[in-house]
Amino acid sequence: MKTKKIEILNVPFDNLTHKNFVSQLIKKVENGEKTFVITANPEIVMYANCNDDYMKLLKRANFITADGIGIIKGSKILGNPITERVTGYDLMLGLFHEAHTLKKKVYLLGSRQEVIELAVKKIEKEFPDITVVGYHNGYFNLSDDQIIKNVLDSNADMVFVGIGFPRQEKWIEQYLEKADKGLVMGVGGSFDAFTGKVKRAPAVFIELNLEWFYRLIRQPFRFKRMLVLPKFLIAVRKEKKLAKK
Repeated sequence: MKTKKIEILNVPFDNLTHKNFVSQLIKKVENGEKTFVITANPEIVMYANCNDDYMKLLKRANFITADGIGIIKGSKILGNPITERVTGYDLMLGLFHEAHTLKKKVYLLGSRQEVIELAVKKIEKEFPDITVVGYHNGYFNLSDDQIIKNVLDSNADMVFVGIGFPRQEKWIEQYLEKADKGLVMGVGGSFDAFTGKVKRAPAVFIELNLEWFYRLIRQPFRFKRMLVLPKFLIAVRKEKKLAKK
């Protein structure tokens, strides 16, 4: 099923619920199709609008999720609301559950060595029918072909890449040029959240769409990054005005 794309500041988002995202992605895995998934927040959208090559890369992805309440707010301002926020973390967990049920092979790439090892142990404990066919920390050069070779040789059905944007998307595109199958998704700092190294916001903050505020309280150094949200909303409002002319 082909889904309608909703464009926000030139970035085409998929208007799918979490459940439908997982369902469609698993179908791709079962069919052996190469699938590039990007989880995009306002910071990624603004970066793409200042970097043509990265924007072109985003548009070559198969799926882009609305990871960030700012994207949902932006879609409403433009009068074309996205149904649901789908975070990279939640989507990764949903895919872990399906990979466990279907006995799939998974490769993890990213974060610190200590964190990635903890993530593997947690998967082996909580999802014993997943086969972790390999893992590597996020400290490598994008030009290192050996990393790509290792992942290809693992014959993974799903590859989760948590090395931060724009690096993870650039690596994924390089990998998929050589791969003949597999779902590959950028997950940012999700391994840290999965292992508890970075505490995720309590449910009440998530339900009130204040997860960003909780992270800011816990990590004040993120303040400068958070400034992108008002800039994003201003840019969206400008786009709406231009569309009316």
